[in-house]
Amino acid sequence: MLIKRRSPFSGKEHTLDVPCTKEQLDAWMQGAYIQDAMPDISADLREFVLTGITPEEWENAFGNSEDVFAGDDDSIDARNTAFDNVKGSPQPKTEHKTEHGKST
Repeated sequence: MLIKRRSPFSGKEHTLDVPCTKEQLDAWMQGAYIQDAMPDISADLREFVLTGITPEEWENAFGNSEDVFAGDDDSIDARNTAFDNVKGSPQPKTEHKTEHGKST
């Protein structure tokens, strides 16, 4: 089934052929967990359905997912930087305290 999504990374609209049925897509859209509704599709295609991030964009942003999950500090920094650069990504609010405890 051709599924169209907009990537939060690039802002581009992508269409991928995802091996699922309309019934599976409907089940997910009605609240089923995607891995239950579409058990036979790969994790990278499920990610695309969920977020619009293509497998290539994921690889470019995060590299090999095994590195990220292994806790490699450089991979974690790269992952955080990639998320920080996503358009519309909420940025954490920081509060600085003076030496007297007042917020700035």
